[in-house]
Formats: sequence, structure tokens, C-alpha cells
Amino acid sequence: MQFFRLTLRIKSLATLGALLFWSSTFAQAQELGAFTENADVGSPQLPGSAEYDAATQTYTLRGAGYNIWFERDEFHYLYRKQSGDFVATAHFEFVGDGVDAHRKTGWMIRESLADTAVHLSAVAHGDGLTVLQWRPEPGAAMRDPEDEIFFPDRNIDIIQLERKGKTIIMRVAKEGEELQLVGSHTTERLPEEILIGLFVCSHNPDVVEEAIIRDVKIEE
Repeated sequence: MQFFRLTLRIKSLATLGALLFWSSTFAQAQELGAFTENADVGSPQLPGSAEYDAATQTYTLRGAGYNIWFERDEFHYLYRKQSGDFVATAHFEFVGDGVDAHRKTGWMIRESLADTAVHLSAVAHGDGLTVLQWRPEPGAAMRDPEDEIFFPDRNIDIIQLERKGKTIIMRVAKEGEELQLVGSHTTERLPEEILIGLFVCSHNPDVVEEAIIRDVKIEE
């Protein structure tokens, strides 16, 4: 009888443990929505953060960093691994007036979390500037305007980044309007499996800026 009770207790504890593990795993998966990880890239002196509100399906990113430019980057990144072709779309909004006109938010695809990594970014600046920019080789200095494609209109709301084979395409729109092409860039440098995610950079190492991102979709 004691053995039977002990067996039941062990089974109950195992079941409880499995339920707790499942609940914890599910909660962790929900914490970041469509993404799996977040990190400060380039060791900015002020830490950033990422939060996901499941009720409103809204992401809040906070981050510092000197810039995403020259030979290395500093910013906060919310990301996941992605292979093959995809179309990523979201609505971006800065919080407050900001300190530097070139604070940045948008979509980024990246070969790794190294601060010198090859990447392409679909960027909205604090002053309304909209641009597709990239680092062509690991540790290469990004060039202006050779490694940029500018959109003539400012203060867009929606950014879309598409990967089609080796070509990356950026489109943007204001709320309620049709998407318009910014431009595209073809590169052999990105691997099949890349990182894709949302980012924010304050363009000032002494400041943390905040961005709100909603209506996030990554379609394969």
C-alpha cells in the first residue's frame, strides 16, 4: 500500500513538473511575440530592453548606442532566426521628441550579433528620414551614399522588408496609404539562415530612446 501511494506521488510530481515546464516554456514564447531573443549589440554603455504586450500585440523597444554605421554598430535588437524568402511588415512609432535627430528604428536582417556583421536595415530616423542601408562586408565602413538608398518622402509609418533570393527589397507607406518602393539591394554575403528583427538606436551613447512597433507580420 505504501509502495502504491509512493508511486502515485512520484507520478503526480512528474505530471506537475511537466505542467510547470510547459507553462514556463509557453510563457517565455509569449514574452517576445513573434521573436525569440533580444540583446544589446555592440555593448552600448546604457542597456536596452524589449517588451511584448500580447493583449495589444504591441512591442516596446528601448535602446541606446552611438550609431549603426562606420565599421561597427551599437543598438538594441529583438530578433529571431529566419531562412528562405520572407516578407516582414510593421508599423513603427518613436516615443517623445527624442534627443538626436538621427535616432533610428526599423527592420534589420543580420548575419550575426557581432557588432561588425554584414547587415541590411530598413530605417526610419527621428527627423523623418527614410533609408535602406547596409554593411557590405564584415567590419567594412558603411559609406554615404554608396551603401544607402533614400526615400524622397519623410515621416512614414509602415516599413516592409522582403527577402527574395539574394535580393532585399524595402517598401514604406504612411498610415492608410499604399506601400511604395524605396529600393533594393542584392548581396552574396548573407547566409541562408539570418537574423531578422526590430531595432532601436538612440544615436547618442548617453541616451535611451523608445519605439513602439505594432501590426508585426513575418510571412514566409
